[in-house]
Amino acid sequence: MQAEKDTVRHRVDIATSGLSGTQMMLGVALVAALGFTLLFVQDPMVHDSMHNFRHGAGVTCH
Repeated sequence: MQAEKDTVRHRVDIATSGLSGTQMMLGVALVAALGFTLLFVQDPMVHDSMHNFRHGAGVTCH
């Protein structure tokens, strides 16, 4: 048996088969809201706290 490659496409296939449309929309909305906040809220304290939250959630941005 050939080992499956851990690719983005494979992860998307797993997510689409295991999540409902509502769950996917909520996930995309959350990512969009966090991205909007990081991009447009440039008050240093808010920006740094959101940046640290991303790192705490395991998102690599550097």
